[in-house]
Amino acid sequence: MMAISRLYCSRPSLGEANPFSRTPAALPSPFEPMISNNIPTLAAERKPIVVWSATRTCNLNCTHCTSDSRLLPYPGQLSTAEAQVMIEDLAQFGVPALVFSGGEPLMYPDLPELIAHARGLGICPALSTNATLITPAVAADLKRVGVAYVGVSLEGLGPTNDYFRGKNGAFDTALAGLRNSVAAGLRVGLRMTLTRRNFHGLEAIFDFIAREKIHRACFHHLVYGGRGNDMLKDDLTHEQTRQAMNIILRRAADFYRRGRDIEILTADNLVDGVYLYLKILKKDPARAAEVYRLLKWNGSGAYGSGVGISGIDHQGNVHADPFWSSHTFGNVRGRPFSEIWTDLSDPLMAGLKDPLPRLKGCCATCHWTELCGGGSRVRAERVYGDPWMPDPACYLTSDELRRDLPDRADKMADALLWNELAA
Repeated sequence: MMAISRLYCSRPSLGEANPFSRTPAALPSPFEPMISNNIPTLAAERKPIVVWSATRTCNLNCTHCTSDSRLLPYPGQLSTAEAQVMIEDLAQFGVPALVFSGGEPLMYPDLPELIAHARGLGICPALSTNATLITPAVAADLKRVGVAYVGVSLEGLGPTNDYFRGKNGAFDTALAGLRNSVAAGLRVGLRMTLTRRNFHGLEAIFDFIAREKIHRACFHHLVYGGRGNDMLKDDLTHEQTRQAMNIILRRAADFYRRGRDIEILTADNLVDGVYLYLKILKKDPARAAEVYRLLKWNGSGAYGSGVGISGIDHQGNVHADPFWSSHTFGNVRGRPFSEIWTDLSDPLMAGLKDPLPRLKGCCATCHWTELCGGGSRVRAERVYGDPWMPDPACYLTSDELRRDLPDRADKMADALLWNELAA
């Protein structure tokens, strides 16, 4: 994730804790109070946030579902006892946060019990949900067991969301669930995947965020997995991506200027960091140097899949990230996650732990890879059949890819560091 509000709007201080220091590319703020200890010195040393698809079953039929879920029973789902053992291993391994996802995670029968179990072991629990099943009673139960954050997936307002969800009325029931969560005192955020069919509604989404007093919103670039494979044709063009980013940056800055405590992030395309850096560079080179240093420390995509983020599916298969279901490193029924994640005998896992030397094409020579890490390896694999090819969603122009631009930032960041040390 890319912390737009922190990097683009507020002024990061070189003397303060690095906003990337806890998790990959800006951990959602609700997690931070729980995992402020044992902050790694290097970004590469981070333990992953784990996204667990507790169940593949879902009450909706979303067009871009990464797990291709339907309202069906799926065989092989981890039992509550098996999930408890998995969570205990995650805690011992030092995983900072566990996102309960799906399918629709609220259809897993013992979800509150498992959330409480994770919380009790020091793991920060979050929920990724379509929110249609969050009644006032469910919201109160989620609050009781200690859910730190509820991420509600919406792909637009009204009929737009209903189209993506494959069900009329899905927006209204999701809105009710969102409001029930807010009323229960849960920290709530909105998740939206950008496509050609909904990015034109971004302005209305930002108005909605302000009106509903939503704490946080994360805008995801499309990753080609699950039913998302069929939506490659619906991905934004590079120019549309730039238009969407301009709206996101402008509205995030407006929230900041008006003192609205709303955190805006983007996800699944770390080129966003380069794009916002170049925007800041035009206005404030000194501040841009600070942002450049933070982005460079974080490594973004280089410490994403296979390092800072992991996916475990409903059957216990371990993946490099929640979208990469085509490749499995092992199953938690046979080996603990901690062993699977640190086993470099699989060439893909070994490569993801050190991806930059393996990048091909324009990513192999691009100066920005030290900030974006080459972007999404799973998108490259889906399009080219090779995870080390360039990310097809990189939307920088040829002028922006010039190698001389960041040199000034390197020199200024070094000067800032020497001044800091001297002080």
